[in-house]
Amino acid sequence: MASDRMLAQMSGKSGFIAALDQSGGSTPGALRLYGIADGAYSGEAEMFRLMHEMRVRIITAPPFTGAKVIAAILFEGTMEGEAAGKPVPSYLWEERAVVPFVKVDKGLEAEQDGVRLMKPMPELEALLDRAVQRGVFGTKMRSVINLPSRAGIAAIVAQQFDLAAKIAAHGLMPILEPEVLINSPDKGGAETILRDEIAVRLDALPDGRQMMLKLTIPDVPDFYAPLIAHKRVLRVVALSGGYTRDDACRRLAANHGMIASFSRALTEGLKKSMSDAEFNTALAAAIDEIYWASTVKVREAV
Repeated sequence: MASDRMLAQMSGKSGFIAALDQSGGSTPGALRLYGIADGAYSGEAEMFRLMHEMRVRIITAPPFTGAKVIAAILFEGTMEGEAAGKPVPSYLWEERAVVPFVKVDKGLEAEQDGVRLMKPMPELEALLDRAVQRGVFGTKMRSVINLPSRAGIAAIVAQQFDLAAKIAAHGLMPILEPEVLINSPDKGGAETILRDEIAVRLDALPDGRQMMLKLTIPDVPDFYAPLIAHKRVLRVVALSGGYTRDDACRRLAANHGMIASFSRALTEGLKKSMSDAEFNTALAAAIDEIYWASTVKVREAV
């Protein structure tokens, strides 16, 4: 079955995950970096159309294959769109050997207790049903941690794990993303509380249940080694969190067993104005750099 092959790829294949899931709030910024100014489009529909065109250009480019990009996280609209005449999830898996995931969260609440919980998701069940129908393997959901508040971080982890149980009930693999902001006034303190809270929740999971974790690259190399080794964790992946690609890759390379799931750091330097040859060359260079940091690894100070 395709799901079994996807599971094998996600559990053991060398490579990294491309995060192509910018949603409403982050889309204008992503388009600006791509060279499309705010005034170049009018309305949300046209904005998302341009964003979809950018994503399709990336996933149909020759360097974008399962040889180094083992999976891609999609925005809901991208999941329901097409690439080269095929539904995007089908194109990714059948033509590129890239495992499809979909972002399911709907944005963040205002900060409370030093964290931002996810907003309610009343249409989650319907989205999960559509994801299964389209051959998606898993999901991703993001919340944000700013301060080392034990109560706040415990609430973040509880929400992530509660929703993960609903996602797993649909046969999908959840990626939990409790992001610690890289400019947190006490990033290390927040990471320590987060690691402890996640470990407690992992220990309580039922037999046979696994999930993935998407975490900010820690300041202390191999800080998340206990989570990476946990039997309930399929894989731990890293978000770039606002670091440049070079900085994110340098930091990631010091963390063994952790692979990239980069968004802005992957698309850094890609421009709409580039010829296809220029675009493909730049994308190939980015993929190579991120793949190296995810797989080869060199222990160095960050």
